[in-house]
This record gives sequence, C-alpha cells and structure tokens, in this order.
Amino acid sequence: MRKYLVLGLFVLFSFTACSRGSSYIKDVRRTSKNIILPETNRHPSFRPYVVNGEKYYPLPESDGFVQFGKASWYGKKFHGHTTSSGEKYNMYAKSAAHKTLPMGTYVRVLNLDNKKDIIVRINDRGPFVKGRIIDLSYAAARKIGLVNAGVVRVKIEALGKKVGEVKTKQGIKPVVEAEDLNTGVFTIQIGAFKNKNNAFMLLSRLKVIFDYVQVTTQHNKDEGTIYKVWVSKSNTLLKAEEIEKKLEAMGFEQAFIVSL
Repeated sequence: MRKYLVLGLFVLFSFTACSRGSSYIKDVRRTSKNIILPETNRHPSFRPYVVNGEKYYPLPESDGFVQFGKASWYGKKFHGHTTSSGEKYNMYAKSAAHKTLPMGTYVRVLNLDNKKDIIVRINDRGPFVKGRIIDLSYAAARKIGLVNAGVVRVKIEALGKKVGEVKTKQGIKPVVEAEDLNTGVFTIQIGAFKNKNNAFMLLSRLKVIFDYVQVTTQHNKDEGTIYKVWVSKSNTLLKAEEIEKKLEAMGFEQAFIVSL
C-alpha cells in the first residue's frame, strides 16, 4: 500500500510541474478571416449549403474544424427549457449542443453508418458524456436516422458563411468567413456530483495541484442540483487536449473538455 501511495504522489507532483503557469488564461477573443475557396465545380467537397437564405461552405481542413465521435439526441424532456445560449429548446427545430464550438456555429453532421447528413446550428452545451461529441435535437436526429439507434458514429464539419465573391483568372470563387474555432477558454470537467460535499472534497484535494479548480452548479428540474468539478484553463483546444490526457492518466477516465 505504501508503495502505491508513493507512486501516486509522484504522479501527482510530476503533473503539478507541468500544470503550473497554464491556469491563469485571460479571455481569448476569437479571430476570423476571409478565405477564398477553390472553384466548387472542381471541388465537390466544397459544395454550398443554403440556410435561411444564406450560403455556407465547408472550410478547408487548415482553417476549419472536423471531429469524429458519437452523436446522441435529446427531446421532450428538455422541450421548452432554456439552452446555454439563452434560447428556448425546441425539439422540432434543427439545432444541436456541443461542448466547445461557439454558439451560432453551423455544422454539417454526417451519420457515418448510413451517410445521411444534416446542417444544424449550435445553440446549447453538451452532451456531458465522455465519447459523445454532439447532441442533436429530435428533428435533426430524425433526419439522419438517429432517433431509433440512440447513438451513432458521426463526422462533424464546421461551415463558414459566404461573405462575397472574387474574380480570378480561374473564374469566380466564393469568399467565406472562417472563425478560429480552436482558440477560446477551455476547461476540463472531471466529475459531476449530486452530493455537494463530494464535489468540494475533490476540489480541496486538487487545489494543491492546479491553480484553477472550480465547482459550478447546474439546476435540473428532474435531477435537482448537480455539482460539476472543473480543472485548469487553456486558451487552445490543443493545450486542453494535452491536459485532458494527463488527467485521464491520473485516473479521471471520464474527463472531457468544455468551453467557458
């Protein structure tokens, strides 16, 4: 037992050395830029999608955001509740919840099992389950055959809004606004408790390792108050992913990244 205790302390304090100094992150204002896309008739992967009269295009990999994982959906239980964006959740509208993407981001969600896709706007946070990357509204889930399955493998691709056109020697090309989706303020959720004391006991233990440890509350009509423990702050997704992996190695296997 003593051997394992010493080993545990070694791991904790080894991690402390690389976590200090990364916690005090000022709010990072996301930047955006206009990019010229290839000719769409020669690049079918850049075909446009029309949403509310506006054209949106998939972004090149170097400027965009692509994610693979599992999708789930939420419906009647949350219908009419206020989302993280402040809007009322409408299960019959096409929307989605994501842990890190900015509110208002449009994404294409492709069901990798049946190749059906849907364009949705992010207006909520979630799903707060390890391994799941997006929660679709009932209407969106039904469109890609997710309702009966419950959970499916998907590809998420961020879209950029067309803001103009430019005439080149190769012809007319669309100009699209690309927001930097890999910067922001991110933290890692390592636990969610119904018991307030359990959350604060974990917080007190982790304060000796991290400069930033926070307990935040979420009030749920059915489940009551949930106490979530957040650890560390990062200003890029890449840095947050590094910390997430280290937390997993410490035994927090259900740790995942969320946007502040």
